[in-house]
Amino acid sequence: MLRPNFPAVTLTLAVILALQSVAQTTAEEQAAGEAVLLPELAVTAAGERADGPVDGYRATRSVSATRTDTSIREIPQSISVVPRAVLDDTAAVRVDAALDYVGGVARGNNFGGQTLYEYNVRGFATGEYYRNGFPLNRGYQGSPDTAAVERLEVLRGPASLLYGRGDPGGTLNIVTKQPMAETSAVLGGLFGSHGFWRGTVDAAGALRADGSASYRLNGAVEGGGSFRNHVESSRQYLAPAFTWRVSPDTAITLESEFLHNDRTFDRGVVAYGNRPGVIPRDRFLGEPGVGTNRNTSGLGQLRFDHRINNDWSLRGGVQYFGGNLEGRAVEPSSLLADGRTLRRELRGREFAWNDLDVQLNLVGRFTTGPVSHTLLAGLEYERYHNREILNRSNPGISPFAIDILSPAYGQRLPALTRRSNTLENSSNYAAYLQDQISLTGRLKLVAGIRVEHFDQDFSQRSTGIASPQTQTAATPRVGLIYELTGNVSAYASYAQSFRPNRGGDIGGRSFAPERGEAYEVGAKFDLFDDRLSATAALFHITKANVLTANPADTSYSIAAGEVRSRGFDLTLAGNPLPGWRMIGGYAYIDAEVTRDAALRPGTRLLNVPRHSASLLNVYEFQAGSLQGLGLGGGVNLVGSRAGDTVGSAFRLPAYATVDLLAYYRIGDRVRLNLNVNNLFDRTYYDRSYSSVWVSPGAPLTLLGGVTIRL
Repeated sequence: MLRPNFPAVTLTLAVILALQSVAQTTAEEQAAGEAVLLPELAVTAAGERADGPVDGYRATRSVSATRTDTSIREIPQSISVVPRAVLDDTAAVRVDAALDYVGGVARGNNFGGQTLYEYNVRGFATGEYYRNGFPLNRGYQGSPDTAAVERLEVLRGPASLLYGRGDPGGTLNIVTKQPMAETSAVLGGLFGSHGFWRGTVDAAGALRADGSASYRLNGAVEGGGSFRNHVESSRQYLAPAFTWRVSPDTAITLESEFLHNDRTFDRGVVAYGNRPGVIPRDRFLGEPGVGTNRNTSGLGQLRFDHRINNDWSLRGGVQYFGGNLEGRAVEPSSLLADGRTLRRELRGREFAWNDLDVQLNLVGRFTTGPVSHTLLAGLEYERYHNREILNRSNPGISPFAIDILSPAYGQRLPALTRRSNTLENSSNYAAYLQDQISLTGRLKLVAGIRVEHFDQDFSQRSTGIASPQTQTAATPRVGLIYELTGNVSAYASYAQSFRPNRGGDIGGRSFAPERGEAYEVGAKFDLFDDRLSATAALFHITKANVLTANPADTSYSIAAGEVRSRGFDLTLAGNPLPGWRMIGGYAYIDAEVTRDAALRPGTRLLNVPRHSASLLNVYEFQAGSLQGLGLGGGVNLVGSRAGDTVGSAFRLPAYATVDLLAYYRIGDRVRLNLNVNNLFDRTYYDRSYSSVWVSPGAPLTLLGGVTIRL
């Protein structure tokens, strides 16, 4: 059994106590009569900052969609914000689980439970996600922890103007908790089914008596088993942050994050006869004791914000991010003709990566006659290094088979005879310009363009084959939004995306990059006296130069595929009445292959349901004997989906799950919570990659917790 890393826990607590001691000394100095100079604070009319906490479930501002602090109702794009309150109410400990109530976001390949490898937005699988605007998805970092998350922002449609290479469906930006001068310390414990346990800490305070230096420390340790037999995990997470306000006009923030994750590599179950549900959802088809992968990563992020004058500011920073993933796993390969004998292969991984990203942004506000502008001019440089050693057995020679209906473990492990050793070095240079223009009091325009130059050296060192490539792309964006009434706006937008394809064709030449194009029209509503916000949108997105099999030799690829997604999505979030919070959405997505060398046109895209909907409601009693009691429930409806990438008849069935939650506040210091997930214990499958890699959803699960504010 995997056990918690007690030295890491001890170190975390020691740091907390040291910082709290500093904070206490600061408070004593203030009590002795020292004058305290508070840092200057910019306050918006709504009292919310785009990188700060949200009141309940309704966010009014976003920093992710424009890289400026902008009202969401003025951005011609569908945006969903998942505030901290949603994470607390649902007891979500991973970012991917927190996306269930976003609306139109589907679960994708999670790389054997190791990472947030892919999720689906508007029909397109993507692995693009960011931390305070800096890339976080390079390499194979463990699935992001929610301990240090202030809010999650999902941008629908292409975001290449601001973030560079990516997919046209959407982008996720994680906004972290920031240092505070106010002294605070919150300890949390969470316990649940299958031996799960988790402890967290969130501490903050001033490091100098005048409040010009402050800190925030978030940490988590967890461990336990799983509803899946022979699958266990443990995790240690630490995220310290420091802010120094050098002057009223200049602030510097240093953040770091350290994550160590040990988890059994698990590809799930097999769809017997293309029918999920025959194999029990807890059946493990690997080898017990073989499959623990160690995933360690760390990052440092240094950001600055300098106000040149009342209208212009200079912002930017640098991030260094690196890590490694090591371990073995026994994974399904193919099912034999008898329908029950599964060939397996042993895989050994040694992955290591590092990434350096530098950003510089100039933001200014000015007018030209009656027209006002918010201008963003930016430069970005990124250098990425990735080395992957993957050694595999050959199931054709050593089948290492198992009977999926009556598995017997303990066979001798096969030899690793197939070897791959790839090295990737890439660099990006980009410049972008964006203007947010108030043409009139009601009509606003957002327009911009990014020019990006991409260099990549990709080589297979085991064969000596190299596939270097150089790409330059321009990705524009334009959008209009018009305020029809005080609480209804209509908008339209157009944007492009760009993403280089990895590797080379049959002649060793690099592929043409994927190019995406998206059209969107929609309306934004502010209801219940601006307490509930909703966005309804129609979209049409195409992506060209998708890799597909080369008809001359299917072991190679060509960049000749095209896919298309179109549909409608509706999202809502807010606090309709005092004590009542709600968030959810609905999406209709028609996503299919339109051109491919191997798949017929009309083939549905993997893991994308036509219909999906979710809604979370929570009510907290505001007065009387029940004051402090919160009750809530959520429902998640997911339609049937294509279950593999080859266009076969295998489909994942539709499902519906119901969650319940309750919490009770004891004064201002203690909060008790109880969550019941999958209340009716439905058997469902939330994602797959093929009929032999099918991920079952969790059964009825109980979680109970307590948070204590010291």
